[in-house]
Amino acid sequence: MKDAEDAEHAEGPYRVGDTLPPLEIPVTRTLIVAGAIASRDYQDVHHDPELAREKGSPDIFMNILTTNGLVGRYITDHFGPTAVLRRVAIRLGAPNYPGDLLRLTGRITTVDSADRTPLDSANRTPIEGENHTLIEVAVAGDNRRGRHVTGKVTVTLPHTPCQPDQPHQPRTSHQPDQPRRSHDARPL
Repeated sequence: MKDAEDAEHAEGPYRVGDTLPPLEIPVTRTLIVAGAIASRDYQDVHHDPELAREKGSPDIFMNILTTNGLVGRYITDHFGPTAVLRRVAIRLGAPNYPGDLLRLTGRITTVDSADRTPLDSANRTPIEGENHTLIEVAVAGDNRRGRHVTGKVTVTLPHTPCQPDQPHQPRTSHQPDQPRRSHDARPL
């Protein structure tokens, strides 16, 4: 019994195998073009439908940096404002075209609540103070053509003492059995 209590205290409210609620993001022409411009990706396949068709694509499609940003948003929306992305490693599959619905899902694969030195040895990046929890999440995103993105995201959360009457809970603003839509979260 004591071992189970120690494991629960060490992991906090997050457990290996926990799934994050899905997030559904309508892929609009505006999202694709705005994401490309914001990331300074001026390739014509991300903003000019005619030139995209000339190059063999049925329409403009989302660039990897926009997908990377949406994956990061998915994680930080779930873990809250104190979450710090330490590593985002993704691989693209099926393209996202206007009219698609991108459905992001995630599963926690690692929870490491050990006390840390101020330097994260895996990424060689400073952590603001000590006593952070490192969490790794396997992420996938699907659209009507199949798997758009797969990857792993590492996030740090500060150890914060929970009040007995107010345990720390992941941020959710939706029904647990219902996927979130992008308009349920902050604006893009």
